[in-house]
Amino acid sequence: MANYHNRAQAVAALVRDTEVHKDCYIDDEIFDLEMAHLFANTWVYVGHASQVPKVGDFYTTTVGTQPVVMARHTDQSVRVLYNRCPHKGVQVAPDGCGNTGKFFRCPYHAWTFRTDGKLLSIPLKKGYDNTGLESCEASHGMVPVGAVQVYRDFVFCRLNPEGIGFDEFFGESLSTLDNMVDRSPEGKLEVAGGVMRYMHHCNWKMLVDNQTDTCHPMVAHESSAGTAVQVWNNAPPGTPKPMAVELFAPFVSPYEFFENMGIRVWDNGHGHTGVSDSIHADYSAVPGYMEQMVAAYGEERAKAILGDVRHNTVYFPNIMVKGPIQTLRLFKPIAADKTLVESWTFRLVGAPDLLLERTLMYNRLINAPTSVVGHDDLEMYERAQTALHSRGSQWINVARLYDPAEVNQTNVITNGTNEMQMRSQMRAWVKFMTATMPTEAAQ
Repeated sequence: MANYHNRAQAVAALVRDTEVHKDCYIDDEIFDLEMAHLFANTWVYVGHASQVPKVGDFYTTTVGTQPVVMARHTDQSVRVLYNRCPHKGVQVAPDGCGNTGKFFRCPYHAWTFRTDGKLLSIPLKKGYDNTGLESCEASHGMVPVGAVQVYRDFVFCRLNPEGIGFDEFFGESLSTLDNMVDRSPEGKLEVAGGVMRYMHHCNWKMLVDNQTDTCHPMVAHESSAGTAVQVWNNAPPGTPKPMAVELFAPFVSPYEFFENMGIRVWDNGHGHTGVSDSIHADYSAVPGYMEQMVAAYGEERAKAILGDVRHNTVYFPNIMVKGPIQTLRLFKPIAADKTLVESWTFRLVGAPDLLLERTLMYNRLINAPTSVVGHDDLEMYERAQTALHSRGSQWINVARLYDPAEVNQTNVITNGTNEMQMRSQMRAWVKFMTATMPTEAAQ
């Protein structure tokens, strides 16, 4: 990758109209550039406000490979700080979550910081008299990330202080989050059921690509979901259909089903499968739920909310949301060939508990380390991660149903097996990878 390093023109050359160079998935220097530029220039998901409900609550995570801490400040606002002491660089908040009270305390030298990051106290502070401490970086405390936006309790940040605005970046794609929240009769979600973490030995973009790849389910999942359907078909007549079968069966629907359900492609790499139909469209009714929704929203609005059954919504760069089943998957880049997947589940506040039971079952059967379906995808990712090092060819093909006119189009609804969403993601990849990168001529 030496010829590409830190040169915007060379990075852009890795993406063609219908092809992507394999270095995008296997090269360590490209990965480092993604962390320095892509994950700094885009709005990246941090967490959900329900994870820090009380003053002093905190949750630690990463944005790209940057350690950050999300905290509930004394004014009830949610703050996102780099999780680093400005003194010796020690991680201040421990891994995980907890409550720190009104301030963070560094475990090394006991410097303390308010939950908005401001320096509160230093032991033996007189030792810094006449040293110029007040003009040093250390006096500024724990540094807030560039920008933070809380949208309907979903917390996002942009690491760079300057860049694309939140509304411009997401645009109409926020309608998926709206729909998921509106499925609660009280218009509120909360994280429930913990989180399932699963290490994948592959590039993070493989998981993002897979979310709108609708030509693989009936092939890759035939041995898992297909077997479950076969077992169900052999059940004695009159046997009640298990919830698990409802969740498994759509994964082996025919090509025609996925073609007809459609894909919507938004700007900046966002998009979703399931426009007119979806694998989540035919679940059994939950007693009492519709009545609650009608009471909260009126019959017409309730039907519109529950009738929107989007399949997978990709929020570029690295999350996927399933509104109808209330799950969110976060693809956290660790290295060029390693990705930590976090699968989060949400409770619809005020809705029947059976909905949360279905959400948790879906997550366990499809996404968990002990799942059935998810392992099919993982095997494909790892085979690809290995085989992309082959000298056989240099490019990955994403040409299915390509139309040159699509380059300047946004909010497009197209055939459900179109690879337009993957192409849109890589165009966004180039855009944000090169947003603050000097061109070759400028160096």
